[in-house]
Amino acid sequence: MRRLSRYSLIFLLLCSSLPSAWAQKGADKINLNGQYVLAARAGSVDRVQALLQQGAKVDSRNRNGDSPLNMAAAQGNAALVDVLLKAGADVNLANLSGVTPLMGAAYSGNPEIVRKLLSAGAKPGPVDRIRKNAAVYACAKGCTDCLGALLDAGVPVNDVLENDLTLLMWAAAYGHEATVRLLLDRGANPGLKDNRGKTAVDLAREGQHATVAQLLQP
Repeated sequence: MRRLSRYSLIFLLLCSSLPSAWAQKGADKINLNGQYVLAARAGSVDRVQALLQQGAKVDSRNRNGDSPLNMAAAQGNAALVDVLLKAGADVNLANLSGVTPLMGAAYSGNPEIVRKLLSAGAKPGPVDRIRKNAAVYACAKGCTDCLGALLDAGVPVNDVLENDLTLLMWAAAYGHEATVRLLLDRGANPGLKDNRGKTAVDLAREGQHATVAQLLQP
């Protein structure tokens, strides 16, 4: 009876140590993914590659829901984007605000990354929490090459967005002449009105963008 009790005690001690070992293994994994996210935020290509090889999950995210691909695109880090796409990163994974890597690339004004993401299957249609899509960010930023790539990918040139705003209105309001010219060349309609009854030329005048306003004159 004593002997049985002794073995029972040993067995219980062993069993009690297993959850701790499993927990440690889980903690190590979380730590690995955390290091990976931090490396991506720092833009360290070599470190990201090393952590991926160690088993970090390619679509790990930070507290804002940003994946490493989202960070790399927003930072304009084309080399890191290449590494992440090769590793199978989800090209359409949005953060908690609905911002996708494509939106981040357009906002950062990086046509090279916009094209890479589109080639990898990025969808140009989704909108974020404030109802803006990648094309809107390209227009507001004045990244004409970004916008050209998005239009080539199928974005409607006269797409009507939140508050009935068009891409032409966004570009005109910010005074981006080259972007306005591209939109007009692609068939943008300057006569469309937003929900306040204002056209692209009205928005250009309000922003005191005389050259753009003249370009949009009926």
